[in-house]
Amino acid sequence: MATCGIIGAGLIGRAWAMVFARAGWQVAITDVNPASRDAAPALLADALADQVRHGLVDDAAATLARIRVAATLEAAVHGASFVQECGPETVDAKIALFAALDAAAPPAAILASSSSAIVASKYTEGLKGRARCLVGHPVNPPHLVPIVEVCPSPWTSADTMAAAHGIYTAIGQVPIVVKREIEGFILNRLQGALLAEAFRLVEDGYVSAEDLDKTIAHGLGLRWSFMGPFETIDLNAPGGIGDYCERYTGFYKRLAASPAPPSVYDKAATDKIVAAWTDGVAPGAEHAAKTRWRDGRLAALAAFKRREKAFKG
Repeated sequence: MATCGIIGAGLIGRAWAMVFARAGWQVAITDVNPASRDAAPALLADALADQVRHGLVDDAAATLARIRVAATLEAAVHGASFVQECGPETVDAKIALFAALDAAAPPAAILASSSSAIVASKYTEGLKGRARCLVGHPVNPPHLVPIVEVCPSPWTSADTMAAAHGIYTAIGQVPIVVKREIEGFILNRLQGALLAEAFRLVEDGYVSAEDLDKTIAHGLGLRWSFMGPFETIDLNAPGGIGDYCERYTGFYKRLAASPAPPSVYDKAATDKIVAAWTDGVAPGAEHAAKTRWRDGRLAALAAFKRREKAFKG
């Protein structure tokens, strides 16, 4: 039976554990923090129960039974054919982790990083098994948002890329291929462009933070939940994408000529967003409750999209 090792038992690691276990894989998850290891089973059980309520998991107990907590990295990757690293987002941490993984994992195991922005060449160049290393960047939370950005380093083998793409597809995710390394990959670069303009519009007093969010949640986001930007503009002009570009790119050229500057992320600017968003109250229990609400809405949307796909297919 296929076995996956998960390194890191935080939000992303636990989500990956559920993704693989739902698909029938045996999973071993570990963390350097004993408290994270100890907390994982109960947190996984709660999350799987939520997925049962939305029809995303048939048998929570059976899925949970396929996940074991390992005491060490070496125990987690023993016998694994695929390893998903979910450690800290720093180059130094990933250098140490991938050196340990390359030494401990079976020679044929694929080593994938959940890195959000750091390209694999930063931490795999000196490894004996560097050809089996790549990035498999998910979106939080991966068990409810299926996209995975599969990005090679310059020395990742074509066989590794093809195998990883096939595995992610087989476990129910939606992999895309990032053809060559670029910081932030695809999703976070798109998100970064939107965030920069959002921060600028609020900072410059054009709109409130709350109304900015409504613009996405009740506007662009509704279309983007089932279409990408190219398909969106293809349907927004009678003659398709070419017609749309002829009609509207004059404005977009002017916008691109004066992009939001890096200063939109300076502390003085971001403090205004924080103050407007939270009324000066630090995140606490309400933040955790809102996260659970988000996951519930994502689960409902995932269930709807699954039914829609089955209906079409």
